[in-house]
Amino acid sequence: MLFGFSDVVNQRWEEPVTKTKSFDISKQVVWQAYCRVKANQGAAGVDGQSIQDFEIDLKDNLYKIWNRMSSGSYFPPPVRTVDIPKSDGRTRRLGIPSVSDRVAQMVVKMYLEPYVEPIYHPNSYGYITGRSALDAVGIVRERCWRFNWVIDLDIKGFFDNIDHELMLHAVKKHTDSKWVLLYIERWLKAPAQLRGGRLIKREKGTPQGGVISPVLANIFLHHAFDGWMQTNHPSILFARYADDIIVHCRTEAQAQVMLRAIGKRLSLFKLQLHPGKTKIVYCKDARRPREYKHESFDFLGYCFRPRGCKGRSYFVGFTPAVSKSAIKAMSDTIRGWKLQLWTSSSIEDIARRTNSVVRGWLNYYGRYYKSAMRPVLRQFQNALVRWAMRKYKRLKGHWLKATHWLGCLSRREPKLFASWEFGFRPSTGQ
Repeated sequence: MLFGFSDVVNQRWEEPVTKTKSFDISKQVVWQAYCRVKANQGAAGVDGQSIQDFEIDLKDNLYKIWNRMSSGSYFPPPVRTVDIPKSDGRTRRLGIPSVSDRVAQMVVKMYLEPYVEPIYHPNSYGYITGRSALDAVGIVRERCWRFNWVIDLDIKGFFDNIDHELMLHAVKKHTDSKWVLLYIERWLKAPAQLRGGRLIKREKGTPQGGVISPVLANIFLHHAFDGWMQTNHPSILFARYADDIIVHCRTEAQAQVMLRAIGKRLSLFKLQLHPGKTKIVYCKDARRPREYKHESFDFLGYCFRPRGCKGRSYFVGFTPAVSKSAIKAMSDTIRGWKLQLWTSSSIEDIARRTNSVVRGWLNYYGRYYKSAMRPVLRQFQNALVRWAMRKYKRLKGHWLKATHWLGCLSRREPKLFASWEFGFRPSTGQ
């Protein structure tokens, strides 16, 4: 069966379609889009329908998406909005489409990607097959050793301020498919639903959190920034991950000239650089000892700044390590687990429930200057000690005994916790 359900046959889906459809969209593509959406999971949209709810009548739900998209009668529902706290005290508004709308967006994403990915600039890393955030961090790290100055660009409210007409014009450079353009326009204009149920008409921007939004963001900035840099400033290196952009310069004067030029270029696309967050940074290290007002910047969860490094000798290098905001987010997650209350769980249960998250942190933030992860790992270890003190009567009120017990366990089972595999284990006191 097309959807892998041998015990349920939906005749509406299986029967041949006699009526000619306006657009040629394959049922198989809809199925593949659903598989990707399911793999990504995600919260429910305005209809409250989860992935599990959607699967109760899977074939009929997928048939409706295919039928409506093929006939041109698919209209996206409003996007549920959620405000996510930012490190500066403000919030970022995310848009959460319904499950069915995520499937429909995935259909268009799967169509567009083969056309646009081959033309993306090699210095663009966000949401592109075979490229990652760590690749971007690594190339910025390497270039900071070679170039003395960096422009840390921050586009003010990028996802909220994309001009719809300019966005559609950019997409048309890569496809003339009427159904793709039709649905992208409808998604751009789909209203946002606030927490209380009030609908807000969207006249600009694309909701951050939608399946199609990263593709649209890449297309837009490819034309607004990447292509322009390649044509007009081919000797200036940069790294872009979605709207996070780092530009490398040889001198402060060159950085100032480039900053003005970039600001003027983005204004043509109705975008503005954030005046308080965009800055020129001096990549200070042992070879570059001068003083400057900005000597650090954050990029993709890493903070680049002068740090003590070990090589053949101890020296100061300009290098990345996990940022303070990323440490705070991880710390908040550990605190939110309240491990000391999991007394009905075994130590193996705790490992199973936390390892995927902790391992993800270590794989990402432990790539560069991994010792900066110690505060987070120490907090996690202390949470396990508190759990042991509440779990076992003989350890109650005895921090050192609980730590020793945990240390002995880490020696016997060094791969039980991801942090132990990483090399951070509690001491046995011996």
